[in-house]
Amino acid sequence: MDTLVINAPAKINLCLYVLGRRLDGYHELAMAMQRVSLYDRLELGIEDGEGIEVLCDGLDLGKEENIAARAVRLFLAETSLQRRVAIKIDKHIPVAAGLGGGSSDAAAVLYGLNKLCGQPVAPERLLELGAELGADVPFFLFGRPAWATGTGTELVALPLLPDVCYLLLNPGFAVSTAGVYQSLQLTKGGELANLPRFSVTTISDLVNALHNDLERVTSEAHPEIREMKEFLLHEGALGALMSGSGASVFGVFADTAAAMAAKDAVSSRAKWRAFVAHPLARDLTV
Repeated sequence: MDTLVINAPAKINLCLYVLGRRLDGYHELAMAMQRVSLYDRLELGIEDGEGIEVLCDGLDLGKEENIAARAVRLFLAETSLQRRVAIKIDKHIPVAAGLGGGSSDAAAVLYGLNKLCGQPVAPERLLELGAELGADVPFFLFGRPAWATGTGTELVALPLLPDVCYLLLNPGFAVSTAGVYQSLQLTKGGELANLPRFSVTTISDLVNALHNDLERVTSEAHPEIREMKEFLLHEGALGALMSGSGASVFGVFADTAAAMAAKDAVSSRAKWRAFVAHPLARDLTV
C-alpha cells in the first residue's frame, strides 16, 4: 500500500461580512481567511482494489458518509481510477467549531490522493472539486491567506500578514453553521465596493480589521462567546473575535510568550480548550 501523511490545518476568519442571500439559497460573503498551526493529522493509504475506510479515534463518524469519504469518491469518479483507500484521522481541531476542520480534512484527502496517484488532476480542477464538497474546501487547497468572496470559493491571495500569535478558545459545544445562517436577520443587502478595504500591514491594522457579522447571532444563543472574548482581552489580547459561525474565539497577541501566559490562565476554566497557534503562509505540509 502506498501511504502519505498530511497535516491539515485549522483556519480563522479575520473578518466575515454577510452581504445578502443569493437566489440559490446560499449567502453572499466577503472574508479574510488565514490558516493557523493547529492540525489534524491524516494518514492516507491506497492500493489496488475497491472500498473506502475512514477511521478517527474518539470521534463517531455517524451512519452518513463523512466528508473525507465523499472526497475520496469524488476524486475517484473524476479520475476514473479504481483504488482501495484507507484514511486514519488523528483529530485535534474541534468539530463544528468555526475552524474548518472537516473542510481541511477533505482538502487534504483531495491533495493527498492526487499526489499518490501521480497528479492526474490539475490544481485549478482540484479547487473546483473542493467546492463541490464545501465552501471552505477550496481555501485549504489554495494554500495561502485569502480574500474570499461569493459563497467563499472565489479566492484572491492576500499580501503577507503581520507575524502575530493567536490563542484559540473552544467552549466544548458544537454550533450548527446552517442554524446560524437561518437565524441571521439581514436588514439590507451589502456591496463589496462599500466594505472597508482589507489592507493590513501592521498588528494594529489587523486588530482594527477584525469583524464577524455572525458573531451577534451565535453569542445571543451562546453568551459564553462574549465571556471568552472578554477573558482574552483581560489576559492581554490586542483584539478578539469569533471565527466563522463559532463557537471558537481567537485572541490576537503580539508574541508567543503573551499568548502562552494567557493560555496558562485558562486552566481555571475547565470546559474551555485552548490552543496557541501561529499564522501559516506555506502550502500544505507533507
